[in-house]
Amino acid sequence: MEDGNTLKFVIVGHIDHGKSTLIGRLFFDTNSLPPDKIEEVKKASKGRRDGEMEFAFLMDHLREEREQGITIDTAQTFFKTPKREYVIIDAPGHVEFVKNMITGASQAEAALLIVDAKEGVAEQTRRHANLVSMLGLDQVIVVINKMDAVDYKQGRYDKIRSDVKEFFDTIALKADYYIPISALKGDNVATRSDLMKWYEGPTVLGSLDSLANRVPPEDKSLLFPIQDVYKISGKRIAVGRVEAGTIESGIEVKILPGGEKTEVKSIEKFQEEKDKAVAGESIGIMTEDPVFLQRGNVLCIEGKEPTITNSFQANVIWLSKEAFDIKERIMMRLATQEFAGNVIKIKRRIDSSSLSILEEDASTIGNLEIGEVEIQVKAPVVLTKFNNIQELGRFVLVRGNDVVAGGIIT
Repeated sequence: MEDGNTLKFVIVGHIDHGKSTLIGRLFFDTNSLPPDKIEEVKKASKGRRDGEMEFAFLMDHLREEREQGITIDTAQTFFKTPKREYVIIDAPGHVEFVKNMITGASQAEAALLIVDAKEGVAEQTRRHANLVSMLGLDQVIVVINKMDAVDYKQGRYDKIRSDVKEFFDTIALKADYYIPISALKGDNVATRSDLMKWYEGPTVLGSLDSLANRVPPEDKSLLFPIQDVYKISGKRIAVGRVEAGTIESGIEVKILPGGEKTEVKSIEKFQEEKDKAVAGESIGIMTEDPVFLQRGNVLCIEGKEPTITNSFQANVIWLSKEAFDIKERIMMRLATQEFAGNVIKIKRRIDSSSLSILEEDASTIGNLEIGEVEIQVKAPVVLTKFNNIQELGRFVLVRGNDVVAGGIIT
């Protein structure tokens, strides 16, 4: 591996537009399949009149194996190129996928939307594009598949590309690439097609290789939410988990939301001598000045502050059996911050299974529905977009002691 990294992406699109065939082809063309699996695919393909490899069979076979007890919430499948490894996140049903993305159980960094060249943009294509937009995924590849079924005509590709782009504009989504392919025949998947010389862009693998990995949290600027403050042997120690960047003794930090500044005197970790800690570590700190730190404060570097606001837009998935009403006051937890607030607008509510829009400008959100909402809170809250720092970009809504919804900040 040259980069030694992994990119996770999700493939979405209408069920009949060739998703399984494309995944099978990606495995086959990158030699990511064990020989016995290739033999099985060849055997399964023998009966076909056209003699083509039955790649979709491969995915069905993997799915069957999974269903016989090896189930994961969001199934993951791997292949690799000389540049890096890839994980395809295959979501069993949208409800699970949305829940997993919002709770962080599965994190796609990019999306590949597949459209059938013959059928064009279907209702399900629009819904899947909406899902990609809703989850804030900003690296998108559109593949226009089954070009062999339309005689590789450029006119057909141009028409679909323009239809997709037109729809994307209405949901503020932008594609990095539009690629005409035949997953079945292998055109423009791993190698360039001689049958579409009019297309000058990259292959599917080339486009994937050009996408950026998410910047790891440790390479970002410091974010340290305070979880608690303890008095130990006369010392006041503020504890928490470093969510981004690095914290070290001697640096000046800013305390949000108030904005006071102080210097970190020491890093405290049980039975360990430390003078710095990085993202992912749980530690304690002492400060030089007797500043007042409390649960919910976030330490950062001046000039590189996250957003501090009283209102924000978010997408929530409602998990409680009892529906939410817009008149209800709600408690919210985001990292170590807890605050009361109101949903002041439900722009849309969406069925998380079919992704169909149930209502615009709604007043309720029902069980397992997705709401595109605007939230207002009393005290200023420290947050980032979900795609930036997940821990400061996702939250839960609480009713009594029960978590009733999960959400991501868009």
